Amino acid sequence: MNTEASLKAFDEAQIFIPGGVNSPVRAFKSVGGTPIFITEGKGAYLTDVDGNQYVDYVQSWGPLIFGHRDEAVEKAVIDAVKHGLSFGAPTLAETELAKLVVSFFDSIDKVRFVSSGTEAVMSAIRLARGFTGRDDIVKFTGCYHGHSDSLLVEAGSGAATFGNPSSPGVPADFTKHTLLAEYNNIESVKKCFNDSKDIACVIIEPIAGNMGLVPAEKEFLHELRKLCDENKTLLIFDEVMSGFRASINGAESITGVKPDILTLGKVIGGGMPVGAFGASAEIMSQLSPEGPVYQAGTLSGNPVAMAAGFAALSKLKRNMRVMAVLEARAKRLVEGMKQEALACGITMQTEVRGSMFGFFFNESPVKNFADAAASDAKLFASFHSAMLSEGYYFACSLYETGFISTAITDEIIENTIQASGRIFKEITNG
Repeated sequence: MNTEASLKAFDEAQIFIPGGVNSPVRAFKSVGGTPIFITEGKGAYLTDVDGNQYVDYVQSWGPLIFGHRDEAVEKAVIDAVKHGLSFGAPTLAETELAKLVVSFFDSIDKVRFVSSGTEAVMSAIRLARGFTGRDDIVKFTGCYHGHSDSLLVEAGSGAATFGNPSSPGVPADFTKHTLLAEYNNIESVKKCFNDSKDIACVIIEPIAGNMGLVPAEKEFLHELRKLCDENKTLLIFDEVMSGFRASINGAESITGVKPDILTLGKVIGGGMPVGAFGASAEIMSQLSPEGPVYQAGTLSGNPVAMAAGFAALSKLKRNMRVMAVLEARAKRLVEGMKQEALACGITMQTEVRGSMFGFFFNESPVKNFADAAASDAKLFASFHSAMLSEGYYFACSLYETGFISTAITDEIIENTIQASGRIFKEITNG
């Protein structure tokens, strides 16, 4: 596979952009090699600057549930652009999308749009702090909620649960109110509540997509809900990645656990940059201009993004049965690859939730970040590189999730499984 043009493009990008990329995961650091530069996406496929074509199992990290350049979404965007790119004033499109989003979830009455998942989570935490009058928050190791200061934390030393900054540029004072717990371990959460009586909220990816695909266990979430209620602490579900991907009605419909605040993104923008957070009318009434908690965004509710999101979600609502089809294809993909791996003496752990899938080269089931980190990163890098050469584009990190779109057919799935079999044989035969 010739990648000369991508290599040249990356060299030039590094002159003007730090690391040559505008988001670190794109740099291929964890899988080796050089990132490919894309010129076009169509349906299930990506085409790079060298003319190579790939089956895309990333789908822009989730939002493209109907694949690249879906006709309904594309038409909505073009029609919106003809009326203007941005107004900085209210539009009917904002209310239309808000009504549609709220209709999917029992846990929220109102929603506010922002421009990214990071912004949605940052705002949700500020709202929780303002509503409760408390400062501390609890997050889980391995759950990623964007790059705002209070969430870029790593475990404290010894038995401490309070986090330390995990990035230069983040003052310790910003993270001293963030406590860390272990995913799927309720005892670690109880310790946080023992260490602090000032916890405003617990934030969790109920279906984690940033340590690979690792769903929270139902019993754990029910215990977490109970613990939050007992301590008058708000529970935030971060479904920026899993919203409308794992289930059309959110993790609450899968687990039976309702959050106090919900964050969304990806699919609700139909491929455009959008985030949102929602809650009950009582909690949302604390937001400015109705209440004292300030949150704002000049480009929030961008009319083009609203149009794209409305088109995507409307199409999904009209075709809700497609979720079962996507889940079946995701299961077939990972089960097929697992069988091919086992035939070569390679152990894989797999997981599927709706149109999301994940796999680990690991001897044991993955329940938290420590389990995920014990996976064979070298093997994953080899597999990723070889599959890319075969024309299959998987997420370039073992800690990321894969996505199925409606454009990925049963035939494509079977071809992918066969290609994985060839790769596993090459890897095991040296």
